[in-house]
Amino acid sequence: MKSRISEKFRTLFGHDGEFFASAGRINLIGEHTDYNGGYVFPGAVDKGIMAEMELNGSEKACVYALDLDECVEFGFEEEDIPQQSWARYVFGVCREIIKRGGRIGGFNAVFAGDVPLGAGMSSSAALESTFAFALNYLFNLGIDKFELARIGQATEHNYCGVKCGIMDQFASIFGKKGHLMRLDCKTMEYRYYPFNPAPQGYRLVLLDSVVKHELASSAYNRRRESCERAAAAIRKNHPEVEFLRDARKEWLEEVRPVISEEDYRRAEYVIEEVQRVLDVCDALERGDYETVGEKMYETHHGMSRLYEVSCEELDYLNDIAKECGVTGSRVMGGGFGGCTINLVRNELYEGFITRAKAAFKEKFGHEPKVYDVVISDGARKLE
Repeated sequence: MKSRISEKFRTLFGHDGEFFASAGRINLIGEHTDYNGGYVFPGAVDKGIMAEMELNGSEKACVYALDLDECVEFGFEEEDIPQQSWARYVFGVCREIIKRGGRIGGFNAVFAGDVPLGAGMSSSAALESTFAFALNYLFNLGIDKFELARIGQATEHNYCGVKCGIMDQFASIFGKKGHLMRLDCKTMEYRYYPFNPAPQGYRLVLLDSVVKHELASSAYNRRRESCERAAAAIRKNHPEVEFLRDARKEWLEEVRPVISEEDYRRAEYVIEEVQRVLDVCDALERGDYETVGEKMYETHHGMSRLYEVSCEELDYLNDIAKECGVTGSRVMGGGFGGCTINLVRNELYEGFITRAKAAFKEKFGHEPKVYDVVISDGARKLE
């Protein structure tokens, strides 16, 4: 990818620039906990966005998307917003830096990526993080890493129409090879945990169902509202409960008669999932990958039965994983399609993949895509 970018950059601009990269991400456990003030447990992966860049001395950016064979030029005022959706991610990063007092000028860039689109690995966060990191470096702006993540998040909110949490950009900026990160979405405190399954005889693999059901955005909003109603009911008895993350299971039982059964189930899942993240962190510190796997299966059950954000295809992949003796498996991301993330013992890997591909194709008419995952570094300058 680097040589392809370099060749195009030299063709367009006549010489070499500087290289920057950032990563897509996985989340081992902790889904739908972010907007409930809970914990998430992501890691950056070895697939991401790479860009070659240089300052051009003008007041315009010239950005070429190599994978799309498309070039866009834009200025840095609000009215300069480009039509192309991909270019809005880059423009939005520029605008969010400027809103924070950062002085930037024109630049040239060529970028490409190998994050699988639609697989829930956050190619958009990787794109935002690459450009935020690079512009911070090239213009010597001195912006700290958390603010770079917030710049990516604000870009999604203000220029791309997605009211996302901070996890994707956080993982893309802060990623560290061989480590997952537990982020407290209430306090923004974080901690690295070593995650190196290979010497223990395990590997991580994503199975992409290649389906995305259209329920996602409206269903997401309804679940968020359910959680807020349950938290408000608990707060009447326990004023310290700001988010569901602060609630105990017995406090939820107290309000069961006064909230809907649906709101109860949504809250039950979240309270249990917050605890599961902590349990997985403890298990990893002991090198106990079997407990990690058990918790992943519990999360899938909760997302499927209580939070109801799975779908037939993902439940089927989870069932196959169980039948094949896979250590852990669950739907990854918001749900309604996308991937399962699987923790697999090396000796079971080939049999599991072969069985999953064949059985899934027989039932749904196409094979799932397979992505092996290696935990990698986040945003960085490449030598």
